[in-house]
Amino acid sequence: MTVIPKWQKPAYGTALKAVLWLLGSALLWGQTTKDLENIQRAAGQGVASAQYILGSMYAQGRGIPPDYAEAARWYRKAAEQEIAGAQSSLGALYAAGKGVPQDYSEAVGWYRRAASQGDAGGQTLLGSMYDQGQGVPQDYAEAVRWYRKAAIQGFASAQSILGSMYGEGLGVTQDYVQAHMWLNLAASHESGDAQKRDSAVRDEIAGYMTVEQVSEAQRLAGEWKPTK
Repeated sequence: MTVIPKWQKPAYGTALKAVLWLLGSALLWGQTTKDLENIQRAAGQGVASAQYILGSMYAQGRGIPPDYAEAARWYRKAAEQEIAGAQSSLGALYAAGKGVPQDYSEAVGWYRRAASQGDAGGQTLLGSMYDQGQGVPQDYAEAVRWYRKAAIQGFASAQSILGSMYGEGLGVTQDYVQAHMWLNLAASHESGDAQKRDSAVRDEIAGYMTVEQVSEAQRLAGEWKPTK
């Protein structure tokens, strides 16, 4: 197996930040003072979606002073009502030790609950725990299994990491065609530094492939459709 040192999976912290951003920040743009009051009122009345949004606002510090302990409190209320995004977000706080004591096993438990609902963020983060051996024994094949579940839904962070797993041959047989395809898909869904990174790694991998292999990877990426 040829392992190219440059083909490093995104650092766990980087993947975590990307997933947290996707889990929470999309809910927060355009919130006004009136919106905040309404969200707080609904959250206090037990509306799970409002509890999740309020937790995200505390975690991101948008429209309200950042407070991870309050974020954890509201995420927990929503998570206990089976809001998958809140379960993933609460797990992320446990993994990072923000607002709660750091506890990888607790993080895995919440990620697993979200992942079992088909939540791509939870699946990606659960995969990361198996990848890193945090809260569970390190198991690259199990990591790949969860990354794949998120990747086939079109979750760019998972597609990026899955592509790198194929490039490095971790948990799967090394396969440049699959690596190129997944990194290509990830880059097509990303922007900024993430897109530049995955495009660069994809192009690096292409240098070790035949023209026919690159053509096959491009064909697979072009024909790919997300599935649930």
